[in-house]
Amino acid sequence: MTDIRLVRHGQTDWNLTGRWQGQAPDAPGLNDMGRVQALALLNQLKDINFSAIYSSDLLRARQTAELIAGPMGLTVTLETRLREINLGVWEGMLSSEVETQYPQELAERARDPYHARAPQGESPSDMTERVVAAVNDIAKEHADESVIIVSHGVSLAIIICHAQGFPLDEVYEHVPENAKLYRVEWK
Repeated sequence: MTDIRLVRHGQTDWNLTGRWQGQAPDAPGLNDMGRVQALALLNQLKDINFSAIYSSDLLRARQTAELIAGPMGLTVTLETRLREINLGVWEGMLSSEVETQYPQELAERARDPYHARAPQGESPSDMTERVVAAVNDIAKEHADESVIIVSHGVSLAIIICHAQGFPLDEVYEHVPENAKLYRVEWK
């Protein structure tokens, strides 16, 4: 069993404005509040001996992980399989724009959240295999140890559902807030 502390990246300007990030290459890194949030996690993590910290390679997660890892004397291991859901054409759009331009797709997402996808994007179902495989590999490498995984809302929600036995069609109900810790045990 591996003790895993899950961390969603700190706040970005796109989080504030309601812009959909996904895997957008131009998505911003952490804003000032996001950096403060990441550093505040250190106090909650200080009494645990972590053997490793893994992060999505997307900028906002990587920056969060680096802010945590440095003071802990850890090196961040980047893991592309921990990336956020690919939101296709919705990436970079404001929520209001998605609602106006893609009402049918959003209705389908509400009806079948696990299988619905943005146009040219992926669904939570599509990404589950890559995310779970990444965590399985991390847990195998760090059996009976404690590790930190820094990632994104939907990726972490899949991990939480898988670890806690929650139905995956509830994935969007388990998206953690920015820079909040969530603990799971991975067997």
